[in-house]
Amino acid sequence: QVQLVESGGGVVQTGGSLRLSCAASGLTFGTYNMGWFRQAPGKEREFVVAISWSGVSIYYADSVKGRFTISRDNAKNTVYLQMNSLKPEDTAVYYCAAGVRGAVRSFEPDYWGQGTQVTVSS
Repeated sequence: QVQLVESGGGVVQTGGSLRLSCAASGLTFGTYNMGWFRQAPGKEREFVVAISWSGVSIYYADSVKGRFTISRDNAKNTVYLQMNSLKPEDTAVYYCAAGVRGAVRSFEPDYWGQGTQVTVSS
């Protein structure tokens, strides 16, 4: 059974930082592309960033480029999302996802985590 468990969400002030983690189990982590999506209240889920299985290829949404950094540790079956210079519009539930199909620019998740809330106060 595949499980993706996010952690690290919370409340932070504008300009602050948070680091999200996603621990994966039940899959061969090193063969999966990993990504983060987010969903704000009343809005559709949107793509944030994806990283290839090797960590070599990374693709960011324009809205987070230069502020967010994704990384992965295949030895720990974990993917991270470092979020800096946070803005109120970054407030959302953040979801970790895993998929084997396509490139990171067209990331197609096969599995999802349960999400972690990030709230940025103004």
